[in-house]
Amino acid sequence: MTDDKILRMQQLVRELNEASDAYYNGRGERMTDYEWDARFDELRRLEQETGTTLPDSPTQKVSEDQITGQKEEHEYAALSLAKTKLTGDLVKWAEERPIWISWKLDGLTLVVTYDNGMLTKVVTRGNGHIGTNITHLAKAISGIPSQIKDQGHTVIRGEAVISYDDFDRFLMESGEDYANPRNLASGSLTLKDVEEVRQRHIQWIPFTLVHIDDDIISWGDRMTWLDQQGFHTVEHRLVEHPDEDAVERVINAFTEEVTSKRNPFPVDGLVICYDDTEYAQTGSVTGHHATKAGLAFKWQDEAADTILQEIEWSCAASTISPVAIFRPVELEGTTVKRASLCNISECERLGIGTKGTEISVIKANKIIPKVIKVIRTEGTLEIPHECPVCHAQTEIRISEASGTKTLHCTNGECPAKQLKKFARFVSKEGMNIDGISEQTLSKFINLGWVSEYADIYDLRSHIRELAQMEGFGEKSASNIIRSIERSANVEAHRLLYALNIPLCGIDVCKRLLSAYPLEELVAEAVKETGDLFEPYQEASEVFAHVNGIGPEKSASFVNWFRDAHNRQRYEHLREKIQVSQASSEPTGNKCEGVTFVVTGDVHHYKNRNELKAYIESQGGKVASAVSGATSYLINNDVTSTSGKNQKAQQLGIPIISEDEFVERYG
Repeated sequence: MTDDKILRMQQLVRELNEASDAYYNGRGERMTDYEWDARFDELRRLEQETGTTLPDSPTQKVSEDQITGQKEEHEYAALSLAKTKLTGDLVKWAEERPIWISWKLDGLTLVVTYDNGMLTKVVTRGNGHIGTNITHLAKAISGIPSQIKDQGHTVIRGEAVISYDDFDRFLMESGEDYANPRNLASGSLTLKDVEEVRQRHIQWIPFTLVHIDDDIISWGDRMTWLDQQGFHTVEHRLVEHPDEDAVERVINAFTEEVTSKRNPFPVDGLVICYDDTEYAQTGSVTGHHATKAGLAFKWQDEAADTILQEIEWSCAASTISPVAIFRPVELEGTTVKRASLCNISECERLGIGTKGTEISVIKANKIIPKVIKVIRTEGTLEIPHECPVCHAQTEIRISEASGTKTLHCTNGECPAKQLKKFARFVSKEGMNIDGISEQTLSKFINLGWVSEYADIYDLRSHIRELAQMEGFGEKSASNIIRSIERSANVEAHRLLYALNIPLCGIDVCKRLLSAYPLEELVAEAVKETGDLFEPYQEASEVFAHVNGIGPEKSASFVNWFRDAHNRQRYEHLREKIQVSQASSEPTGNKCEGVTFVVTGDVHHYKNRNELKAYIESQGGKVASAVSGATSYLINNDVTSTSGKNQKAQQLGIPIISEDEFVERYG
């Protein structure tokens, strides 16, 4: 019996190490968090039962990134945290001492060091003792200032993360294929080109202050000190008396931020730590865990068994992805009936069959529906030989890096490949067309109603058919058409953003338009030199002189407009819409020199974007996070215990309601 257990332990160690290696080095997921946790817990239980620990067991080591470069030993070991899914364990661990609860961000840990106020090094966590020096990439990572006010020796740990929005935008603009934001962040830090890394919009968020020369014992005060130095620390909340109810309340508040998708960054749980940092250092080290340094909390994944009804093959971006459609189940208070299966390799790993296959489903981290296992298989999964949209031949590609099998349409002009681009076109930042989701766009494309942007402005001719479609009706069809007609009057920067020009986000569009009116901008991009042998200026040079643009973005913008197909589509669209261009200069000075952070709902303005636009028009600035540079936090719920309110209170920053803002600055 013991021999069987040892064999099982060997299998678990191999599977867990392979999955960790892929996860930490940007090569996709070999198993879900749910499966990893289950295998890890089984391995730990078998180790306790047999009294045996295998040499390469993941219970005894920190998972290591394989980023190449100069290796460097950490001044302070970056050990991992023990994990639990039970609130009671958190309460027991707290020992009635004040604790802080913060996000467990899902990215890569970087250790950042300052000496005499200057950045001296940035090192990956590596194996917790030795990491890779990536200081040369610091300028490409937002949130790592080159200098700070303090003149001592400072060591900070933080997480390098990519927001969901930036992740989706990168996939859409680059055409590259990454499983999730963490994989993109991990892959990005292997690059040597600083500008290329900058395009990934990696943000570094400090989650603990490891060392300062000042004698600050309170963890909360240390985080406030970091904020005063200009950092944007992880959201954290104090639980002064950590009984079951108090801890549950704070966990529920964080959970609500996840389920309502208000938190912009990927997370895989929460972290609790003692406010008393001296007490936190009194713990022992078990394996590679410091027992009092902190405790990680992961949500209990609520699973439900159901029956597979069909596999839908969805063509979008560069791949055709399998989607499981199953009998609806209730998970985390919502009805779930579909879940992405990612790729062919994932289907093979799970053993997915056809209709009638019994499966188990969760909502990973309270958000993403996921098939975690096959209970009973029916039939054999068939891989389609033709694209479900354009019916061109498909092909299976195998990634050299990870061995992952993905299915692709061979037609470069397949309309479905443009779905993400159409979604950006109608988005709030783009043409701002309410009521048209990706799913609705996919239907329009599959029906042949939409093949280029201008077609959206001809959808009125299909209003009767639209009203009769499942999930619609006369009212929703009319609302969509009205929204389309309203969007036909658009600001120039929104139009440029909506065109999906690679590397041209909102900021780039605004910078270009601050230098040229729209028509001049386009004309300059396609202007010929008059030289028979050199009809165009080098694309990288045309707008490189514009502040914040440079050769790469200039080339991307110019080449897009020099493409005859793109230009024709742009001209078709311009025939359907009216474009206005607001001056980029402030029209007043009521907010001059004042920096605001806006949170919560607004009622005087249509939305927070309108309030932001007003502040900027009056010479003010709007930041996304509360820091020492913030003048006011605007929140209509002044007494809220939200993370932003708490941080503002810690830093002594006034919290004002929208009414107060209007009275002072309106």
